[in-house]
Amino acid sequence: MADHAHLLAEIKDNIHQKDPIKARLVLGYLENMDKKIREQVLGAFREAAPEFAVPVLCRFIAEHRDMVAGLPLVREILAVKILAQPELLAKAISDPQTPCRSMYIAMAGELRLEEVVDNLIEALLAASDVSEINQILDTLGEIGDPQATNAVSEFLYSGNRILIISATKALGKLATPTAMLRLAERMGTDNQLDLLILDIFAKVQDSISLDKLNEAMRSHYAHLRTYAKKTLVGIGPKAVPILTENLLFDDADLRIHTLNVLGDIGDPAAISPIRKLLHTHPANANVRFAAYEALGLLPLDRGAYVLTQGLSDPVDHVCIAAAKAIDRNFNEIMAAGIKNLASERDEDAHRIIKTAINAQAKEIFLSLMEEESFQPMALSHLGRAHQDIRDFFYAILKEHGYSGLALKLLAPEEKKTAARKRICAVDDSRMILSIYKSTLHELGFEPVLFEFPASALEWLQSNTPEMVLTDLNMPDITGIDLTRAIRKSFSKKDLPVVMVTTQDEANDNKAALEAGVNDILRKPFTAESLQAVFKKFL
Repeated sequence: MADHAHLLAEIKDNIHQKDPIKARLVLGYLENMDKKIREQVLGAFREAAPEFAVPVLCRFIAEHRDMVAGLPLVREILAVKILAQPELLAKAISDPQTPCRSMYIAMAGELRLEEVVDNLIEALLAASDVSEINQILDTLGEIGDPQATNAVSEFLYSGNRILIISATKALGKLATPTAMLRLAERMGTDNQLDLLILDIFAKVQDSISLDKLNEAMRSHYAHLRTYAKKTLVGIGPKAVPILTENLLFDDADLRIHTLNVLGDIGDPAAISPIRKLLHTHPANANVRFAAYEALGLLPLDRGAYVLTQGLSDPVDHVCIAAAKAIDRNFNEIMAAGIKNLASERDEDAHRIIKTAINAQAKEIFLSLMEEESFQPMALSHLGRAHQDIRDFFYAILKEHGYSGLALKLLAPEEKKTAARKRICAVDDSRMILSIYKSTLHELGFEPVLFEFPASALEWLQSNTPEMVLTDLNMPDITGIDLTRAIRKSFSKKDLPVVMVTTQDEANDNKAALEAGVNDILRKPFTAESLQAVFKKFL
């Protein structure tokens, strides 16, 4: 204890005599001191002049990082001294010969000292050591002074990946419009860097950032489109105005991606633009499908009856999407409109009833069951439906007083037949999976459905279906990623994989074929188009 007291007296004398060498020797013994004496030794620096305390403490921290990690008081006192005389930091940063200069640079960032930005920029432009440049870029980003934008931007094209990434992150922290423009200009040559930049845009969310995220939905690369869509959904209503403008362009892929995002955001501001789009009756059935799917996710308080026109669409997928949207917004006006449609011709009645069944549209189905003339048609279609769908409507009929119909739905014990061959279908749209269930069952196969590709891969570890049908644009794992993973275990002959997608992008097609798909099928698929694929590969 006496020795410790002696060290306290000595450090006070070192500070008084301004002897940095002896002061550093005493500080080097700190971890062996009693806690109370240690705090007193460090506390002595509170009275030291900044020009003495700053270099001594900076060097002590640089040379004893492990010890200082458990002594927060060291940094606290150093910060106080720097803030009292910031020009000391500026001078040290400007002089390349400063001992432990990196410590001064680090403190500039830690304290967000805008006073030394000019000195840091000067040091950045003069530096040649990669680690030093990297640290200065990080520090300028931490300080966040816009005047550093141009100097940092120069390193986006340095040719050194470490420095490019550091410059990218620093510009993201500066977050000025110019910084966002520079990042936007840098995109297009490195997919991983593009993802990092899109992540920055997602955090900044200024007009430039939103525009670039929106633009990324047109990317030639599936993973960039998927990332941009996921990010825009996360941004939410703020992104809706720029997204709805996309619907004005006659670009089917962009419209579909946009509608997917608008549906997931769920902002009522998107309702009117989507309805206007449907009024133009887009030629692409996938656009119509996506529009009804999106409306089904939005709160249609008024005018929901316009959805009934979707039941007359010539494409079954679109009818099912419309039926789902109707069911979520069902009212008496819609019920009357649907009954009128179904009453015109038996052909229309059969189609609407089949659509309601395949969509598992409870409200539409119950409305039609009020008319006895529709009941035999419903039982006929249900008799051929997948067991899951039959079970769903059996429960509904019993619950709503149609026990007689429910009993008729109970099929007699079937004769033993060969087990159905399994087809695995992967799609992040639950509606598409429902359509797969009905269509594959109709074709005589047992559908095995997955909303998440990771779950499909897990199942495939112990199961081998006849074929895998996969969507392209899915979050986290794209259809191309899924195919690559499948090909690690199965050859194209052992397990055919067919990409089923709305997209018709040359890069995607090339990447899909290189990943190992056997074929590419365009949505909306039909029983006939699926049958053709099965005949080709099974």
